[in-house]
Amino acid sequence: MSSTAAAPFTADDYRARIARAAASAAEAGLAGLLVAPGPDLAHLTGYRPTADTERLTLLVVPAHGAPHLVVPALEAGDAARAPGAAALTLRPWTDADDPYAAATALLDPEGAFGISDNAWSLHLLALQRALPRTAYRGLSDVLPMLRAVKDDRELARVAAAGAAADAAYEEILRVRFAGRRESEIAADLAALLLAHGHSQVDFTVVGSGPNGADPHHEAGERVVAEGDMVVLDFGGLKDGYGSDTTRTVHVGEPTPEERRVHDTVRAAQEAGCAAVRPGAACQDVDRAARAVIEDAGYGPYFIHRTGHGIGVTTHEPPYMIEGEERPLVPGMCFSVEPGIYLPGRFGVRIEDIVAVTGTGGRRLNNTPRELAIVE
Repeated sequence: MSSTAAAPFTADDYRARIARAAASAAEAGLAGLLVAPGPDLAHLTGYRPTADTERLTLLVVPAHGAPHLVVPALEAGDAARAPGAAALTLRPWTDADDPYAAATALLDPEGAFGISDNAWSLHLLALQRALPRTAYRGLSDVLPMLRAVKDDRELARVAAAGAAADAAYEEILRVRFAGRRESEIAADLAALLLAHGHSQVDFTVVGSGPNGADPHHEAGERVVAEGDMVVLDFGGLKDGYGSDTTRTVHVGEPTPEERRVHDTVRAAQEAGCAAVRPGAACQDVDRAARAVIEDAGYGPYFIHRTGHGIGVTTHEPPYMIEGEERPLVPGMCFSVEPGIYLPGRFGVRIEDIVAVTGTGGRRLNNTPRELAIVE
């Protein structure tokens, strides 16, 4: 069942991303960007070292000048084999060296820098001690759209991840729900994601009956029963890019109220997707979906934002929420996932990933959104 792996990104792809990042830093008035291991480093270089180490690894992208990667000497071989390494100058340091001296030699001693949100405070404080006249701002604050706009090859990977998640959903509908624990169904979902080409499963929410009213319920030992509404929210990484989709199913025939709630969420999700177009504000997507739920009398039970960006992580900017006036531009990818959660009773959520096109939005999840009946 596994799918064909995507063609690898080239050194030129990473070189172009770094150039865009440097230009964004200059536009924001920064001297440069400091990128620690994590999603930003993977996006800019293809290098994915462990983030769980005290040894300093730091990509330095000056607003004007050549990028350098400060890296422990014992990991320099791996760094040199990264697909984007040809765009960088490596600066290895040994355990006998001062890694911060290697890093600060590359920095404007009075500059302001954007730094990865996930950089260790250990490293940031050491840089501040060495260069006390420098200033630092989190990348999600100063350049929140650094990874938001995908090129065509990235879009193809997000679409392929969505298609793989769709295939997993189509198969999970054929398994038995009643009489099985949520955790067992979650394990089935995880296995299906892996079978359809995912390298990593990030979450498998299975919220049955009253557990479905908890949007981030972790699948537990509750036994699914006849008459339960069941929220299925699952995703992970395929070829380095994320999937995330939600469908809500019912074990046996639903009540008229359950159908009404599901139909309301489906209409809200349709309205949110229809609001996607270049130039619209992120908050317009939230407003469109939320208005449907409020008009149906369920406004207090829609308790989260309508959507989040997706790319090399499953949650990243932009966010579809009231107050976010940033305009949508072609290449952005994000979820549209309204929900209604009735405490102690049941919940309903429907989610697709949508890519902004030149004229509107394209859904990257395409399984039926009607209420599916399972056994």
